[in-house]
Amino acid sequence: MLTVISFLFCIVLVATITYRKLKGQKNNSKDSYFLGGRSLTGGVIGASLLLTNLSASNFVGMSAQAYSSNMSVMGWEVGSGITLVIVALFLLPRYLKQGVTTVPDFLEERFDSGVKKIVSILFLLGYVSNLLPITLYSGAIALAQIFNVQEMFGISYTASIWIMVWIIGIIGFIYAILGGLKAVAVSDTLNGIGLAIGGLIVPIFGIIYFGHGSFSTGLSNILVNHSDKFNAIGTSQDPIPFGTLFTGMLLVNLYYWGTDQAIIQRALAAKNLAEGQKGIIFAGLLKVLTPLIVIVPGIVAFHIYGAGVENPDLLYSRLVNDVLPKPLIGFFAAAMFGSVLSVFNGVLNSASTLFALNVYSPVFGKGKSDKEIISKGKIFGLVLAIISMTIAPFIMYAPQGLFQYLQTVNGFFNVPIFTIVFIGYVTKKVPAIAAKISIIFFVLTYGTLQLIIKPEMHFLHQLGILFVITCMIMLIIGKIKPREKEYVLKDNKVVDIKPWKYRYEACGVVLFLMVSMYVVCSKLGFASGNGIGIRTLVPIAVIAVVMYGLVKVVKARGLRKKAGDNAELVYRNSVEKLDF
Repeated sequence: MLTVISFLFCIVLVATITYRKLKGQKNNSKDSYFLGGRSLTGGVIGASLLLTNLSASNFVGMSAQAYSSNMSVMGWEVGSGITLVIVALFLLPRYLKQGVTTVPDFLEERFDSGVKKIVSILFLLGYVSNLLPITLYSGAIALAQIFNVQEMFGISYTASIWIMVWIIGIIGFIYAILGGLKAVAVSDTLNGIGLAIGGLIVPIFGIIYFGHGSFSTGLSNILVNHSDKFNAIGTSQDPIPFGTLFTGMLLVNLYYWGTDQAIIQRALAAKNLAEGQKGIIFAGLLKVLTPLIVIVPGIVAFHIYGAGVENPDLLYSRLVNDVLPKPLIGFFAAAMFGSVLSVFNGVLNSASTLFALNVYSPVFGKGKSDKEIISKGKIFGLVLAIISMTIAPFIMYAPQGLFQYLQTVNGFFNVPIFTIVFIGYVTKKVPAIAAKISIIFFVLTYGTLQLIIKPEMHFLHQLGILFVITCMIMLIIGKIKPREKEYVLKDNKVVDIKPWKYRYEACGVVLFLMVSMYVVCSKLGFASGNGIGIRTLVPIAVIAVVMYGLVKVVKARGLRKKAGDNAELVYRNSVEKLDF
């Protein structure tokens, strides 16, 4: 009973605060509904980015993989650090300079409307076939187990999943479609605080439980016994081989954080470039630390329950129920519920944005008001929500682990889209036909590899190789049949694009923590069975010195470039006055 009361209290509290924050706000324009009026600040962007990323699939799937293998799966989390640095320094300034509402807007200007429509459809296919159903299913698993829905209502496991999927889906639809992006972002920030606290208390109480009431005893036993579990340097037999960090994983993360509409839409809604960079770098800092809440619980569960659990995907919820006091279970369930809603309603809002602005508006929306276009987006969101809620329960029959299934299927959509965005930015004369041919080639080839040939090579390495081949195809086509005019990125002066003053220092901190995490979670650190020692601290000190020097060099070069640009601007202005 205490669990249910604390759960309901937290849910009502978040809903009330969100309502009060949005009271009186009108969502009559496209910018206000789809981009929150371009008013989001760094803290809101960072929290919203993290919570949209941290769904139940992370908690359920990653802890299950850590239980079954080791910490190599943390590559998805810690590896995002360098990706978010790249997005903050290179991609976001271009997006905000152009003032795009969706990533396909850039592709239309760079290539043509055909590429924009193809990519919009790919986004939508990825959302409806994978991301939305996975989010609902993983959330249903966690919450159904936490609340013992089977026993409470005397129903089967399958029925409990169906019920929870539809409850989450309906509430998420209300948040996303009726409130717009700002409602999503505000609730994300509040739920993010709860999830951070709730996520940390699970491994803490788990360690206390394992140590029979003593945190220090439990921690020392976990660090000494099966210390190989803390090794993040994965081999070819692990879920994430270490080498994939430099091939397909880097590309998948660049797609996810830099081009996936459901994610980057938060940064596109920034009030200016400085706030956008603060938010993205803040998210990078948080991502580097998330293994503590999404992966370590799997290792704790291994020590408590032993090896051989039939369905590791159910372990996280079991751990929560066994180690947390009843009031805290309700609090954590509310935070988990909020994280599921965040991903679901965030993706649903982005899908509505893509459909309304990139599919409906160009074909049927000529001469129609923003209000009518938003209305069609909401209708599409409803249809998408119903389809996703219908598909989600069937994922329980997937033969692979939940998280691995999610990432493998994502390969059909993520790297192909990132490839053409990448070539679009780094070249000026590659034509639209190159982008169209490349997307078709990439999707068909990857599908053939996954469904027919099924090579032993890790799917992330396959994505890395296909990326290189596809880039070469686009460059060759660009050489044979280039654009008539070189592409020039326009400054549409939508928001202030003056960068954040401390961006380089903040990025340096993120990169330092990212590399240090791999030192700590290796044979130089916890995986040795001897804890943190001199052979751990020396490499970390060297990394700190190198990173400090790198930041100084990069910042000095940036200042010289800025001085040169200012001098050139002064010269041009003086020439124009003389000509006049």
